[in-house]
Amino acid sequence: MRIGFLTEITVERLEWARQNGFGSIEWMRFENSAAGPKEANWQPFAEQIAGEAKARNIRISAIGALYKNPLDPKQSDFARATFRRAIEVAAHIGVKTVAGFPGAVIEFETHPKGENPVYKSFEQFLPQLLEFWEPLARFAAERGVRIAFEHCPMSRYHLPIMGFNMLAQPAMWERLFNETKYDNIGIEWDASHLICQFIDPVTNIHKFGSRIFHVHAKDALINRHLLEEYGICHQGVAEHRWPGLGQSNWAEIIHALIRTGYDSDLNLEGWHDPVYRDHGGLTPIDVSLGLNDRVAGLKLETTGLLIGKRTLEQFVPKE
Repeated sequence: MRIGFLTEITVERLEWARQNGFGSIEWMRFENSAAGPKEANWQPFAEQIAGEAKARNIRISAIGALYKNPLDPKQSDFARATFRRAIEVAAHIGVKTVAGFPGAVIEFETHPKGENPVYKSFEQFLPQLLEFWEPLARFAAERGVRIAFEHCPMSRYHLPIMGFNMLAQPAMWERLFNETKYDNIGIEWDASHLICQFIDPVTNIHKFGSRIFHVHAKDALINRHLLEEYGICHQGVAEHRWPGLGQSNWAEIIHALIRTGYDSDLNLEGWHDPVYRDHGGLTPIDVSLGLNDRVAGLKLETTGLLIGKRTLEQFVPKE
């Protein structure tokens, strides 16, 4: 198990990772890279970048193929092509896992009495999820590659309400795993999305550990004062934080991952912390959280990344 971070894959970022003691990365924004689905001659770039990573002892633990909505008919063809290419690249350069969003079907139904329409439960659309993903799972399995689904709700307040991710809630993971015949379908696990739903991360690992194929190391913090005053659907009640700054017990999380046989890395995901990120001009959310003009323009993302690394490396066995 190594500690890394999410990044676009360039020689510069690989060198920065090496200089700062990181051992892995997740290759993000794959769809726009020189190995993406629009590139016919992708092998030279994939081989070059894999060689650059190996020369620095950096492991590419996953390819983040696409974080949009593959089940949206307007996106499905591109999403299918992107995941197929990512699977081909992963198999070619020895990466075990391809990750991304599973997507969602979002439809509304009208109450029989003509009352306001409500959106249909995601459970109704499990057949569509399987119809899209099982052919890709078979394609991946034939090449020794796994598919890991990100479970970020992708909706306001970090809640699984009207987002575009059918697998935001563990109950739907369970439904999917019970229905699919492919054991190379799993989860790109993230403690923050569980904390925001008041789910205990360690209990979740004990239940789903065999299906956790990749980990985004990100934490969250529930502001109890705001929660008790305004409820969960309020800006700032659930904030994403770097490991070490949230409320997860990373010693227990890593212990549980090792105990369940987790075989990949911990890749830190930034960009979300309310303080330790790169600040442009203040947003209305920043102001509501009490940040002031002195924060505008500060570049703190790297500091947060290193805080997360120092937090995790206490508990990760050395190779």
